[in-house]
Amino acid sequence: MADICSLYLRVPIVGPSLVKAPMTPQLLGTVKKPTGIDISHLVIEDGQPVDNIQSAQQQRLLVEPVYSSSALPEPFLIEANVGIFYDLHEEPIVPDVFLSLGVQHPEDYGPKENRSYFVWEFGKLPEVCIEIVSNKEGDEINLSRKSQRKGRTLSKKDRYNKIGIQYYVVFDPLKRIQSEMNNCQVQIFGRSADQDSDLQLIRSLNLDGDYLWLADIGIGLALWEGAFEEKVRKRLWLRWCDRDGLVIPTGAERAKQAEFRAENAEFRAESERYRASTAESRAENAEAIAQRLADRLRSLGFDPDES
Repeated sequence: MADICSLYLRVPIVGPSLVKAPMTPQLLGTVKKPTGIDISHLVIEDGQPVDNIQSAQQQRLLVEPVYSSSALPEPFLIEANVGIFYDLHEEPIVPDVFLSLGVQHPEDYGPKENRSYFVWEFGKLPEVCIEIVSNKEGDEINLSRKSQRKGRTLSKKDRYNKIGIQYYVVFDPLKRIQSEMNNCQVQIFGRSADQDSDLQLIRSLNLDGDYLWLADIGIGLALWEGAFEEKVRKRLWLRWCDRDGLVIPTGAERAKQAEFRAENAEFRAESERYRASTAESRAENAEAIAQRLADRLRSLGFDPDES
C-alpha cells in the first residue's frame, strides 16, 4: 500500500535546486529535522467553526482528562481540530481529535510551523486519530456522493490508511452512518506491527461500558453513558479509559470525587464521635442506675457493699 513512505517533501538544498526526500518513519526518526521548507502557501487556520455543540463537547471530553490526569507519561500532544500536514502538496487532514506520544508543545507559537502538526517538524505521525460523525457527508468510512461529485477519490479512512496512522477511530453518536458502521456506535481500526499492513477493523463498541485497551499506546477507549457539562441529561460519550475499562475522569469529576471523599471522611469522623459520646452516656447512665439501686438497698437496711 502507499503510506508515509511514499510521501515526499520538496526540500531546498543549494540555490534553486530541489531534491525529493521521502518522509519514511525511519528517516523521521534518524535524520536531522529538515530546514528551509517553504510552507507559506499552506493554510493552517481557516477560521471555520466546529460543526456542532455535541462535537465540541465530545472533543473537550477527549482532550481535557488526559492533560489534567496522569493517564499517560509526558510528553504527549492531544488536540482537537488541528491539521496534520504530511505532504507539502496535499491538503492536511484534520481529525476531530488526535493523540501523539513522545512529542511536546512548541515553546513559541509565533512561527507558523509551530501552530499546526507538521509531521516533518515533530518527526512522527500521531498514534491515534478520532473522527466524530455529525452528518452523512463527512467521508469517515466511505466517500460520500457529494465528495465524489467534487472529484475526491479517498475517504478519511483511506487517507489515514495512506499516511500510516496506527489507530483510526470513528464515533457515530447521532447514528448518521449506521449502515457503514454495521449498526455500531464506535469502530476502531488498527494495523499490525507490520507498518506496511492496512488499517483493519479490530473492535466495535456499542453499549455503555464497552471498551478496548490499546496496550501499545498505554490507554484505552470506552463508551460511557453519563452527564457531562449538564446536571441531569445523560448521553453516550466516547472516553479514554484504563486497562480495566474505567474512564479517565475529568478535572471536574476528580474534584467532585475528592469532595465526596472529604465529606465521607467527615461523616465517618462524626459517626465515631457520636458512638464515643453514646458509649460515654451509656456508662454515665449505668453508674446513675447503680447508685440509685444502692441507695434503695440502704433504705431497706441492706449494705450494698457487702459481698
